[in-house]
Amino acid sequence: MTRSELVNDDNEVSKLEMGIKPSESNEGGWSLFPTPYTVTLQKIIAEVVGTYFVIFAGCGSVVVNKLYGGTITFPGICVTWGLIVMVMIYCLGHVSGAHFNPAVTFTQAVFKRFSWKLVPWYIVSQVLGSLLASVTLKLLFDVNHNSYFGTLPVGSDVQSLFTEFFISSILMFVICGVATDDRALGNFAGLAVGMTIMLNVFVAGPVSGASMNPARSLGPAIVMHEFRGIWVYFVGPTAGIMTGSLIYQLLRNKPFSR
Repeated sequence: MTRSELVNDDNEVSKLEMGIKPSESNEGGWSLFPTPYTVTLQKIIAEVVGTYFVIFAGCGSVVVNKLYGGTITFPGICVTWGLIVMVMIYCLGHVSGAHFNPAVTFTQAVFKRFSWKLVPWYIVSQVLGSLLASVTLKLLFDVNHNSYFGTLPVGSDVQSLFTEFFISSILMFVICGVATDDRALGNFAGLAVGMTIMLNVFVAGPVSGASMNPARSLGPAIVMHEFRGIWVYFVGPTAGIMTGSLIYQLLRNKPFSR
């Protein structure tokens, strides 16, 4: 192999690490537009926007239900969470992967399905999106502690911890099955993930708030200055999502790397 071929191979690898694939270039080779930096910026913005809409719609349904006499109802809140996640996956999945969840991002990197270089950027983007959505809800509605739209343990912290662990495991198991396995029917990923979130909220909403997402809990907590049991929503979802991914990895019967 010549020296020029080696240099070209190194350039190809560096571009792949930044998230650019050959399919995103023109027919003659790697395109100057998008550059590695613009593609990365697109991914970051997509995570901010996607997380913003997920939190705005999901938590917004909680606020409206509490402030306007239960007009949405608990089943309505469950459906809202499932629908908004499904819509955002179909809308932004091809741009950033539609994580919208720091625990998902971290776990994907651990199992070598995502670049560690992007992990800090994704997590900051997701928390920022949650914060912006929470600020928007606080400004739009007369939100007080009685209409708090974050997540709080209803019973003991331990009960909520294990609840979050189990429902997060189920969520990540489904994500792995429909979105990361090459044998899956990828067109149904958004529907499957959205339905799983809806079902999880039905089961765990009255117990722990069914967060499954540290960013979902952190944004409202910071804006409303309500940090009771916040550790539950860091430890439970993260441990559960890693466990769900590990279980599916064993069923996949493939190496961790592609």
